[in-house]
Amino acid sequence: MRLMTLAVASASALSLLLPAAASARTDEGMWTFDQAPLNRINAALGTTIDQAWLDRVRLGAVRLAGCSASLVSEQGLVLTNQHCIRSCVQAHAEPGQDLLSQGVFARSREEELTCPGQVAEVLLEIVDVTDRVMAAGEGLSGAAFAGARGRALAEIEREACGEDQALRCQVISFYRGGQYKLYRYQRYSDVRLVYAPEHQAVVFGGDPDNFNFPRFALDAAFLRVYENGQPAATPNHLTWNPERIVEGQPVFVAGNPGSTSRLKTVDQLRIERDYQIPSELRRLAELRGRVIRFSEESPENARMARDALRGIENNLKRNNGMHQALADRDFFGSLVINETTLIGEASSRDLVDGDPWTDIATAHDDYVLLYPRSYWLENGAGQGSVLFNYARQIVRAAYERERPASQRLSGFSDSQLESLGRNLAQERNIDAPLESLYLQFWLNKTRENLGTDDPDVQQMLGRESPEALGARLIDGTTLGDPAARTALFEGGRAAVEASTDPLIQFVLRTDPAARAIRSAWSTRVSAPIDQAGERIAAARFAVMGDETYPDATFSLRLSYGRIAGWNNGTRDVPAVTTVAGLWERATGAAPFNVSAGLDAARERLPMDAVYTVASSNDIVGGNSGSPLLNANGDVIGAVFDGNLESLGGAYGYDGARNRAVTVSAEMVTLALREIYDMDALADELEGN
Repeated sequence: MRLMTLAVASASALSLLLPAAASARTDEGMWTFDQAPLNRINAALGTTIDQAWLDRVRLGAVRLAGCSASLVSEQGLVLTNQHCIRSCVQAHAEPGQDLLSQGVFARSREEELTCPGQVAEVLLEIVDVTDRVMAAGEGLSGAAFAGARGRALAEIEREACGEDQALRCQVISFYRGGQYKLYRYQRYSDVRLVYAPEHQAVVFGGDPDNFNFPRFALDAAFLRVYENGQPAATPNHLTWNPERIVEGQPVFVAGNPGSTSRLKTVDQLRIERDYQIPSELRRLAELRGRVIRFSEESPENARMARDALRGIENNLKRNNGMHQALADRDFFGSLVINETTLIGEASSRDLVDGDPWTDIATAHDDYVLLYPRSYWLENGAGQGSVLFNYARQIVRAAYERERPASQRLSGFSDSQLESLGRNLAQERNIDAPLESLYLQFWLNKTRENLGTDDPDVQQMLGRESPEALGARLIDGTTLGDPAARTALFEGGRAAVEASTDPLIQFVLRTDPAARAIRSAWSTRVSAPIDQAGERIAAARFAVMGDETYPDATFSLRLSYGRIAGWNNGTRDVPAVTTVAGLWERATGAAPFNVSAGLDAARERLPMDAVYTVASSNDIVGGNSGSPLLNANGDVIGAVFDGNLESLGGAYGYDGARNRAVTVSAEMVTLALREIYDMDALADELEGN
């Protein structure tokens, strides 16, 4: 896959240094809202956006768990993707009920469904705290550095938000340790589901169409945020505009891209290419096979596994695309040249302290050594089991709340503990057979990767097989009952240690090993890489200045571009699809079968209505649900995907081929009025 063409020979170092350089090509960049290059944007697009425009968009943008969204009415209405809130739909499905296929259509406030664990956040303020954070670790290394840095971050967050449960404060690292910013959010923990269309309307085309275009996915959903049991007043919402989108139109995306690696060192990228991504591809391929086999056992199993299988297939395709990007010799060679140029420029001007690039490479010896244990005992523990996650959260909360706030694990501040309590108390339907599959898979793979004779594996399994243990833990746990979860959470350490629940006892037995590897990783991998990253960032700033965009960190960003097609190497791909194209693409056979609702409404849908659009906005995963905005800042669609070429966007951007894919506000409005009898919701969107 050819991802981008970068200059490889130039007298100017500035023209070579990394995809995020100030000389970045038009449309490139995921810009923070305090550093958006207004002059560059307006010159490129012919627009007139200003600081007031940025502030309005910032206050209308929303961050969800793993996704993005936007406020679209003064009554707390939130637009996102259906695929971002499927777990909320599934949480309300009774055994044997296929609620995803049916869809959710709340036509009154009373019918709106609580989304367990979902939190919506609106960014209120950005404050630079770089000097304070860096001062905390000055002169320290290893565990001392990690501890001092962690305490400083916790103190800054606590000072900024206090005990206010309606706020969340997060210190975010930018430029691989070059800057630290405090992000203060308005926090809504009561989030309810208003509208989710029937599943087949969203997944038309299935995996074959995923990361492709043309697309005909009605991937939009609406939530509502509540305060004190009432819809929240949200006067700073964005305007809904179902205008006809046209090719060439300037557009913006305001969302929370999850993670990119454009500023990583070449050695870090080699680790991803040769070790991390291949390991993830093998894991996903095996898990996919197990879930497919499970789904084939009965129609009920197929229902339970459907969303999980789609997520696995999505991650497989995404990781494969990322690996292809790094395996492209020309592209990777350009990154080597970029780094060599930066090192040479920084060294010749004495801009760097020591050799941080070698320091990172040295830390990677420990990275490779510790990664299997870190993944299987800590980061990948449970492999998606909701019940296991409940047990770990309850156990860790019991111990963390006894520690000073500055010394707790991340995620267990006072405000986060309060939110966790509410989440644990919420009802949700949990598919026990799928939970058992996840645990059995995890236990098997942990033994396989760490070894039968590993003491932590022996502590985990005892004399049981992974299959027997996984089944016993799920069959015997009471954590599916919110009352049981709440009692343990509120009872604290005494209740947890006295519990006979097998999952709680399992976590109590195994969590010391997980916490130990977490600490070792922080000391031996994260700390030295963070310290080296700070020095590299300082050198990069000295050479290029600070008019660059940082890697994505699941923080609010603005990208700009135009509605545009592209050439995929064999053909020109259009920028716009219409309703007529859906019927041309439909075959009647899965996955190209039209949903019942769409089929019934065929005669009421204008054939020329714009269904989806492609645009040159720079996005990655995490942007799902982001509003697509016109030059006025109006919402004209919801971003739900990228094209295959955009999968290499983790490492670089090709303006000629990278595309964001959006379902239009025009099509969403048509669906509300002509397919699903949701006129009241459409009226609310349009301010009526």
